[in-house]
Amino acid sequence: MPKPHSEEWYAAVVEETVDPGCPIIDAHHHLWESPRRLGPYMLDDLWADTESGHNIEKTVFIECRSGYREDGPEHLKPVGETEFVARVAEESAAKEGSATIAGIVSHADLRLAEGVEEVLAAHEEAGRGLFRGIRHAGPCDTTGTLSNPGRGRPCPYGQDDFRSGMRRLGQLGYTYDTWHFFHQNRDYLALARAVPETTMVLDHFGTPLGIGAYAGKQEEIFVQWKDDIAAIAECPNVIAKLGGLAMPDNGFGWNTREMPPTSEEFVDAQKRYYLHTIDCFGPSRCMFESNFPVDKMSIAYHVMWNGMKKIVQDFTEDEKQEMFYGTAARVYRL
Repeated sequence: MPKPHSEEWYAAVVEETVDPGCPIIDAHHHLWESPRRLGPYMLDDLWADTESGHNIEKTVFIECRSGYREDGPEHLKPVGETEFVARVAEESAAKEGSATIAGIVSHADLRLAEGVEEVLAAHEEAGRGLFRGIRHAGPCDTTGTLSNPGRGRPCPYGQDDFRSGMRRLGQLGYTYDTWHFFHQNRDYLALARAVPETTMVLDHFGTPLGIGAYAGKQEEIFVQWKDDIAAIAECPNVIAKLGGLAMPDNGFGWNTREMPPTSEEFVDAQKRYYLHTIDCFGPSRCMFESNFPVDKMSIAYHVMWNGMKKIVQDFTEDEKQEMFYGTAARVYRL
């Protein structure tokens, strides 16, 4: 049998492309040069995925601690990531017919409060017109049973200085992305209510978990998650990203199988999360994401987009256009 995550492993599932002409903005992916679980993931790797059958026209890079400056003031080190991605984005724009990196969401410590403006100005200068917002993520889990428990810091959502930084972010016209775990969704809800002037993008459905301390509790978690998502959707400043549920910590177990899932398996396992979120937020406040290469630990890019298209096959063409393209274009000013 092929080794998991090898090219042979992904090739074990062959599918025709669903609706190949549908224009898509992949609203969430990463790039990194240094080896991680799946090795480096750079422009050629991104293009290998985006050119696997679907009509991916544009993408949005989301921070992942790549290319930070090695010296200089600590609060400005994340600007190195914007510099790095802006160079890659320029290269992506030079190749006609391939996906273009059209937006960059970087990191800044929002606990700097009003002082975050200096960092935002530096990102803006480094971004060559592509800088769109900040992700200061808040995942925090103390069970010691997750493969990615966050960055070892307390969740900042309730801190006054963090909320001041969030307000300044919105006042300057930038977006706020974050990811956290399902048991932090109510803290996120409080944040959304406290900072209504800032457009907030909820990554990865608020990350329902299914391994370690959360193994065997997915149905119980789903009930709580449904209520929390419905409450968050009442905040008009929040946009939902649809995707990012194929991480190992989500508990579907695909990353350890002898072959990756088909799109039908993907639909059977995850459809309820997608449809509930769309029902709560509406298509004009939802955008699809790949979360690659993180979700590549579990599923092939081509198969995953097939699955997402199948999940929303009964929506109108206008509604699908919003979720696959329009919402991301509007929110990230692409």
